Amino acid sequence: MIVTGLATTASAGGSGRVVGKVTITDADGKLATADAIVYVVGFKEPPGTSTTQVAQKDRKFVPDLVAITVGEHITFPNGDPFLHNVFSQSATRKFDLGSFKRGDAKDKDFPDPGVVDVYCNIHPEMAATILVLPNRRHTRSKPDGTYVIEGVPAGTWQVFAYTRRATRPAMAPVTVVAGQDVTVNLALGRGADHDHVNKYGEKYKDYATTTYH
Repeated sequence: MIVTGLATTASAGGSGRVVGKVTITDADGKLATADAIVYVVGFKEPPGTSTTQVAQKDRKFVPDLVAITVGEHITFPNGDPFLHNVFSQSATRKFDLGSFKRGDAKDKDFPDPGVVDVYCNIHPEMAATILVLPNRRHTRSKPDGTYVIEGVPAGTWQVFAYTRRATRPAMAPVTVVAGQDVTVNLALGRGADHDHVNKYGEKYKDYATTTYH
């Protein structure tokens, strides 16, 4: 997945908006309902000041797909009455937050662009994806698939859309004119979740009878 693009800095030539709709279909070609992140690459911007939250609730990551800008942080609060162990083996950002209990939260910074797949070492059904992007021009599509990206600098860039379990991201070139909207509609195919191993590179054991639950 491309999340870096050209390593240029946006110029002061004004900005416009990228708008459109993301259509997602399943393996059978039927319309699917899923969150999608739409983002523009080709230039860099400094990170924002807010911290994104990915909660652990009902043995799920909520949300299970987020986008942040290089240099930003994510906090992982545990809202379940049992332990979770959040980790990633992704080359972009390998980490292991260890086990922590309900009410506790752990924080991680993301200094490099790329894709980070996150799992729980105790509950194999838990999976999330973090897109670490080179600028702040990214958004989550609305339930009807429409999206608006504000403040895109004038110029020719690439716009991508991604959803979890996507067979591949959708991409289109886009030329932004200051003070104007440009429409880009994107289509994504969605498959099944990929099998994964635990943080030791082993298959998950059956924890149903252990004290972790």
